[in-house]
Amino acid sequence: MEMKTNTHRPIDTAVQDAINDQIQAEFQSAYIYLAMSAKFEHMSLNGFAHWLRLQWQEETAHAMKFYEFLLQRDGVVELKELERPAVSFSSPLEAFEQVLEHEQYITSRINNLYDLATEKRDYPLQNLLQWFIDEQVEEEDSARSVIDSLKLIGDAGPNLFLLDRELGARQPE
Repeated sequence: MEMKTNTHRPIDTAVQDAINDQIQAEFQSAYIYLAMSAKFEHMSLNGFAHWLRLQWQEETAHAMKFYEFLLQRDGVVELKELERPAVSFSSPLEAFEQVLEHEQYITSRINNLYDLATEKRDYPLQNLLQWFIDEQVEEEDSARSVIDSLKLIGDAGPNLFLLDRELGARQPE
């Protein structure tokens, strides 16, 4: 009886390290959005808070996608320290400009990870990252949409109340 040899190629160390860094970045994003949500709660803008709490859930799910992927590939997950979120904004517009800037940062990280996956010829990671690339287009568009609405209506008054209600109606993905 002939034994089968394992043709499984172990995950590249540089790829594993980059995925662990991305897990940390996704959890850090979640932490930032949760802190922003708390600040909106304090401002009595519960719809904005709800929208950001859903973002917290999404970012946590994104971190877990990378976590589970790494485990499926027989990699080692190394959870890294999270920084205290430095949340400072004086208006909903300023907050969502920060959200967009942060999402653009995450997009650049995903793109860099895709470049590494291509360089290392890691096809399963490239496939996973295609989902994240599409997701980032959606994330940036969503933040930009809120910014556009805030620029149109301003940061106070009945229109802000209506936008707050609209954001509060957002459903989880």
